[in-house]
Amino acid sequence: MKIFKFGGASVKDASSVKNVTQILQSEGSGNTVVVISAMGKITNAFEEVIDAYYNKTDELSDKLGVVEDFHKNLMNELFDKNDTIYKEIDILLGELSWFLARNTSKRYNYVYDQIICFGELLSTKIVSAYLTKIGVDNNWFDVRNYIKTDSNYRDAKVDWELTQELISEKVDTSKLNITQGFIAANDTENTTTLGREGSDYTAGIFAYCLDAESVTIWKDVPGVLNADPRVFTDTTLLEQISYEEAIEMAFYGASVIHPKTLQPLERKEIPLLVRSFVNPKETGTKVTKGVRLVPYIPCFIVKKNQILVSISALDFSFMVENNISYIFQKLHDYQLKVNLIQNSAISFSVCIDNKFKKFDAFYDELKTQFKIDVQKEVDLYTVRHFDDEAILSIENRGESLLTQVNKETSQIVINPN
Repeated sequence: MKIFKFGGASVKDASSVKNVTQILQSEGSGNTVVVISAMGKITNAFEEVIDAYYNKTDELSDKLGVVEDFHKNLMNELFDKNDTIYKEIDILLGELSWFLARNTSKRYNYVYDQIICFGELLSTKIVSAYLTKIGVDNNWFDVRNYIKTDSNYRDAKVDWELTQELISEKVDTSKLNITQGFIAANDTENTTTLGREGSDYTAGIFAYCLDAESVTIWKDVPGVLNADPRVFTDTTLLEQISYEEAIEMAFYGASVIHPKTLQPLERKEIPLLVRSFVNPKETGTKVTKGVRLVPYIPCFIVKKNQILVSISALDFSFMVENNISYIFQKLHDYQLKVNLIQNSAISFSVCIDNKFKKFDAFYDELKTQFKIDVQKEVDLYTVRHFDDEAILSIENRGESLLTQVNKETSQIVINPN
């Protein structure tokens, strides 16, 4: 059993869908679970639908029209007008309209998950239908009937015992199976999501539960590179790396592999392959147990639009355990992800990701008890296996605000302005 995952860029238009089907035919279409994300930038388009709906703006109809037109235009290039896929897509869009009309919940995260899931449902329906059209037998299924979670909307935790039972019993391992990444469901059958970019994690869940021989993530890059080619001009393919190295890179923010994907694979020693859907004959990167980084060179990870916060006591007393514990609790309460920590006797600094837009509320609560200095829109660079030349290349990108170094890793906060 193999697990394939195709992200949004791999199914961004009609020609991309055709390319995915060609890869599946070339790689062998049986005994495989294929996890597919929403098409292109459709997740972003659905987020605009959510904002228009939640904030009750008059743009909702237009935003919905963008989503519908995108999928219908793509379908027009793949199918005949009388194909049954048009009716299936209309049914899904009707379910979305029904939710928008009937929902009474004011919980943003709940509303988000109930709407955002349609991106993956539409995408997989279209790919499955096109495979059928060209003669590739496949089984489409709704992943929400297989992966079960708690009710922590937008960042749900998997119920591994129930999920294992459902996947083991219900997946036909002899067939080509098409399903959705990123989404799941709780015990009341409401949709939940596994966190942004969670489709990789979905692939890891299926691999673990089915004892898969491998997971392949198909990307628009040759494999795992030592730096993001959108940020750095010179990059090198890492042909083999260990689970440990990949987890470290993912933890610091490398976008090629989702941070939660690797743990279930490492537990069962299931190899992870990162390959290019642009050049599918290339071998890409293999992530396995105990393999040292090859080649052993500096690896650069950048997280943009971070917030650097320095906190000190109003009376200039020491920042000790009870202060820091309180601050961490508030960071957790406001869902602020900490990417760097540094403290001195009287100051505690963190570089954080404001993914859930709750920083202002966090700041308002703490400013009455602490002196807080804030610098927004900074970039956090992490360099694994750094050398002097690598550090200098980062420091030349702007004003260096904070540097932290340990044996293997250097982190530098840069003000790019």
